[in-house]
Amino acid sequence: MSESNHYDTLDVNPKATATEIKQAYRRLAKLFHPDSKRETADSEKIIQVNAAYEVLGDPIRRRSYDRQMRYSQPQSQSRNRQQRTADAQTSYQRHRQTAQDADAQLNEWLQQVYRPVNRLISRILNPLDAQLDELSADPFDDELIAEFQAYLEDCRHYLNQAQLTFRSQPNPATVAGAAANLYYCLNQLGDGIEELKLFTLNYDDHYLHTGQELFRIATGLRYEAQDAIKHMA
Repeated sequence: MSESNHYDTLDVNPKATATEIKQAYRRLAKLFHPDSKRETADSEKIIQVNAAYEVLGDPIRRRSYDRQMRYSQPQSQSRNRQQRTADAQTSYQRHRQTAQDADAQLNEWLQQVYRPVNRLISRILNPLDAQLDELSADPFDDELIAEFQAYLEDCRHYLNQAQLTFRSQPNPATVAGAAANLYYCLNQLGDGIEELKLFTLNYDDHYLHTGQELFRIATGLRYEAQDAIKHMA
């Protein structure tokens, strides 16, 4: 975890229930509230406690916060990636064309999986800045929101195509690292699309910023996959 987070502030486990979080907040609010006249009264602490509960006490904001925490934990994320990669590899191994020459298999994967998936990812990522620029003219304009929602629906379509294409063949062992980065890239895009969709429903900038951050992470993962492929040349 990061050195300081809302769960630490409320002194609860990240898997705590909503009831446990509420109870912890009430206990700390009584303990630190400046008007309590207790020796423990602390105005700075109560500000931190209130800020933590505003996030963790809201199920939607808590889910988004949990995702942000995972993205800010490189070591934990690395372990998670390794586990997910191992799971994916187990599935791929069942369908591996064991009799196929390794070079031919690699070329087929590059032509039929890697390049098509990259083109579909481009259709999702490349228009984002222009779409946001148009929307920024008036985020509350119904026509602009409708156009942005149409873009997100296109993104969902391209993402679905990319995921189906990615799963259409087992990845060669020689490109396991690149394939893993591509896999996580698609996951981040899926989460990012959902966050941006939530923004169009309630105009909360938190969802907009989270969606942009998820797209940024996806872009980084895509670059890592591209670098891995280039280094094979």
